[in-house]
Amino acid sequence: MTITQEQLDEIALTRAEYDLIVDRLDREPNPVELGMFGALWSEHCGYKHSRPLLRLFPSRSPRVVSQAGAENAGAVDLGDGIVAVFKVESHNHPSAVEPLQGAATGVGGIVRDILAMGARPIALLNSLRFGPTEEPRNRHLFQGVVGGISWYGNCIGVPDVAGEIYFDSCYSENPLVNAMCVGLVQKRDLATSSAGAVGNTLLLVGAETGRDGIHGASGLASRTFEDEQERRPTVQVGNPFLGKVLIEACLEALATGAVAAIQDLGAAGLTSATVESAAQAGRGVLLDLEQVHRREDGMTEYEVMLSESQERMLLIVPPEKTEVVREVFRKWEVPCRDIGTVTGEKDARLVSGVRPVASLPIKHLVQPPQYRLHGRPDPGFKERQRLSLADVPKPSLGPGDVLLKLLSSPNITSKESVYRQYDHQVQTNTMVGPGSDAALLRVKGTSKAIALTIDGNGRYCYLDPYRGGQIVVAEVCRNLSCSGAQPLALTDCLNFGNPEKPGVYYQLEWCIRGMARACRALDVPVVSGNVSLYNESRGQAIYPTPVVGGLGLLEDAARHARSSFPQEGLLVALLGGEGMRPRASDLAGSEYLRLLHGRVAGRPAIDLEREKQVQALCRRAIGDGIIRSAHDCSEGGLAVALAEACVQGGVGFQGRFRLPGRWDVALFGERQSRIVVSLDPASWDDMKGLAEEFGVPIQQLGTTGDDRFRIERSLDLPLQEISDAWNCGLERVL
Repeated sequence: MTITQEQLDEIALTRAEYDLIVDRLDREPNPVELGMFGALWSEHCGYKHSRPLLRLFPSRSPRVVSQAGAENAGAVDLGDGIVAVFKVESHNHPSAVEPLQGAATGVGGIVRDILAMGARPIALLNSLRFGPTEEPRNRHLFQGVVGGISWYGNCIGVPDVAGEIYFDSCYSENPLVNAMCVGLVQKRDLATSSAGAVGNTLLLVGAETGRDGIHGASGLASRTFEDEQERRPTVQVGNPFLGKVLIEACLEALATGAVAAIQDLGAAGLTSATVESAAQAGRGVLLDLEQVHRREDGMTEYEVMLSESQERMLLIVPPEKTEVVREVFRKWEVPCRDIGTVTGEKDARLVSGVRPVASLPIKHLVQPPQYRLHGRPDPGFKERQRLSLADVPKPSLGPGDVLLKLLSSPNITSKESVYRQYDHQVQTNTMVGPGSDAALLRVKGTSKAIALTIDGNGRYCYLDPYRGGQIVVAEVCRNLSCSGAQPLALTDCLNFGNPEKPGVYYQLEWCIRGMARACRALDVPVVSGNVSLYNESRGQAIYPTPVVGGLGLLEDAARHARSSFPQEGLLVALLGGEGMRPRASDLAGSEYLRLLHGRVAGRPAIDLEREKQVQALCRRAIGDGIIRSAHDCSEGGLAVALAEACVQGGVGFQGRFRLPGRWDVALFGERQSRIVVSLDPASWDDMKGLAEEFGVPIQQLGTTGDDRFRIERSLDLPLQEISDAWNCGLERVL
């Protein structure tokens, strides 16, 4: 048969890739077989342009139980026989088409990844990016995505404990919706997706299979958007009520000891779940598609194999134990169908009753071509990095007015109007919820807590992918350290444009190189993640936006810190600050430069050795009971960090430090490796001694107290005024 370019475009395969398939099979594939290749060779499933680069990440440590790519999520050992499982994934393109369902099914999908490790999901986090709120389309996307996250997460009873939201024009056509989930499981109960022994039974459990989500992995997640393309049928439809029941039923089935393996049906649906599970075990599968329960009449085998209908899991069970598992699902009133067996032939054989449908070697399906391209910076790259302080005029506004303007900026202002829609206390593990640098959740039955955070900064990576990649890893680890937790491992979601363009591939490669360097410097591995490419429309790519989720451990949950000032009469100090001498790099990619001067320019800088020392000092001082609060200086700089700590604690600040001539750079520059801390005045000598021991500069800034926010000879504002600016900024623009 003749395969047209239009058919190949539908499944995101090139003509050369089709020819390679024919060469490997020594024949032409039939339509079902070609659809399976399209799904598994898609960028979303096959990582064709990114896998060679992802190998640069460190993925091992004494704590790592399951490293990146080995299973559905990464796993780290918390001690006491307990393992934390976590991962972040994107649902960008579906959310651009149908924001509520796109975001909701993004949450559902990441939850099932954690469930597939045998873990109970205990926390959700999200990283969201949209275009400017002035545009109605962006407000529609924003409201739909937030609604989808809250709807699904609240219904399944998993708390949403942390996240971030940014707005920039580059995300207008391509919002970023990255969802992270964390679960806990006893180490002895950690599950696998490996199909196990020949003869094992494949049980498909959960929702009926429909036509939603077909070509989600290949047609939607592995292509750029075009105006004339209608993508709505490729978006999955979620059912969180069934999702909750499915969680409980699967966990109960796993607890029987009868389940040999478990796999979720996410991208590429039944194709991916069965083939990847068989490949991991070095086995084959025989599927009878007639046995797949469906919610629509007249579905073809092609549609059944490529549907991405939600709330479905694959359980692989020894034949003599299938009745035990079926009984569990009968109890929960969840459909459970026997759809096939594990075979020893290392082929994927599909039948419908007695009629053959497809037969493909597993090895060909799971070995897509890999492309190692040669990127180069786009023509404006060097020009964007040029920035001197002389190029930046002093603002016409005074320090107080600039601070209020920044505090009410959508990128800095409080996101409470969003996270109050999420239940962040369900399951009663949450010690510190949204709003602090990191969330804290107790590990029940122990004295421990885990710290969780998620972060990213596309502007830094746009200006310098290598340094920007380093900074995003450093900031995630800094957020964990500000809670007192030791960073254990990271998960990442790499959001980029079309990698076939040299400029985008350059961004992808050097972001990964920068992230990998920071991971090694800070001794933290990447244990799971996702790559979301082709985030562009009308030829315009988003900023290169690596989003990183972090997990840290507190051995003593009682020894932790929040970002808010806890009371009056405390001494406030800056860890890592070496005076106030302004540098051009302080303004690079800063919110101040964008908001006040309309520019995204400069070259950000970071000293990873200094970063490591500052974080180690902060953790030690919190553990020793010296530091009462800790808040990292990031977006908006020092003045914003101080103001946020005041507003969150309901306590004023009396600053006693002198500013240089360029007060705007000193107050609002975003120099890295700095943490604002508070402590009892009597502890100052101990704090200073520790700082000397760790080789970290420390500077007194002032004291907490009164109902005003003052910095000597610079600004003096009522606490209520800065509180109103920070608390109401997002609601005003929406």
